[in-house]
Amino acid sequence: MSFLERFKQLDWDDIALSICSKTASDVERALHKEKRDLEDFKALISPAAEPYIEQLAQLSYALTRQRFGNTLSFYIPLYLSNLCANACTYCGFSMENRIKRRTLSLHEVERELAVIKQMQFDNVLLVTGEHETKVGMNYFRQILPLIKREVSYVAMEVQPLQQAHYAELKSLGLDAVMVYQETYHPSTYALHHLRGNKMDFNFRLETPDRLARAGIDKIGLGALIGLEDWRADCFYVAAHLDYLEKRYWKTRYSISFPRLRPCEGGLQPKSVMSDKQLVQLICAFRLLNSEVELSLSTRESAHFRDKLIPLGITSISAGSKTQPGGYAMQEAELEQFVISDERTAAQVAAAVKGQGFEVVWRDWHAAYSG
Repeated sequence: MSFLERFKQLDWDDIALSICSKTASDVERALHKEKRDLEDFKALISPAAEPYIEQLAQLSYALTRQRFGNTLSFYIPLYLSNLCANACTYCGFSMENRIKRRTLSLHEVERELAVIKQMQFDNVLLVTGEHETKVGMNYFRQILPLIKREVSYVAMEVQPLQQAHYAELKSLGLDAVMVYQETYHPSTYALHHLRGNKMDFNFRLETPDRLARAGIDKIGLGALIGLEDWRADCFYVAAHLDYLEKRYWKTRYSISFPRLRPCEGGLQPKSVMSDKQLVQLICAFRLLNSEVELSLSTRESAHFRDKLIPLGITSISAGSKTQPGGYAMQEAELEQFVISDERTAAQVAAAVKGQGFEVVWRDWHAAYSG
């Protein structure tokens, strides 16, 4: 059993129609319920809910403070390589883009870590392009122990792997994996993944199942907002989360909200989400699930991120560079996408503290479980 079986029971067109058919009464019913289900989530992300943003925000704020207090977790991406064997229309690392390619050596990783540690981070997201031969398990076996000696909590956003490989990486110190489906619409997925292993929709869809069975502490889900109708795609994210939490209840989960950003060979969004609609979506996820971590990256502007922080977000990146060698070597031509919030980590931390929040530089440590 995997989410693929559940996925086959869902119909995209029916879901999209159901969301758009929700009424003000459906929204008000969802707002007043103590525990909400996926039908309520449909109402909360529907066009009918847009006039209720203020109520959504107030409830989301209260639930977030109740569960997470006035804390905000900080993480930083560490790009190890921009080598990629996939052709994806929306990504600056796509193999068809003529950009300089680089994979960090052990020494270069150490230099990047030294800069990251100076910025106080103890929670790092390792990112690579998807290239299983040159940036695969052999590379991860060398890199992960080195990084784990310096950083308490290590997450990865790399190509999907087999369950046995995830179990091995866990033994080397891996704590979390972010694996975004990009879009849950199979034919749209096929339009944007033209070459390489990433063309395999089902293998990617079942990755969180393999991660949970391997005992990975935290799994990150999300859709790339803009490839398809954002409401339907994000409902599938919610359904995926619902399935995973019921089946693998010992695992922690996070949701991210990446909107398409400019990149080399850039793609125009099919579905444009306004800032107001992103607020609606984030609050809807919090009302659906008071426990899940909600993350916001430097894809979004500084002003917008500062406004969103109190409303449900529990984790943000800061001081981010989206290219290998971006911290110590100041590489500028290798980035995956253009960031929007260009403040330093210290500046973001100061803004967060100015709103009365405590900055948490570490996600978790194995000693806490002792």
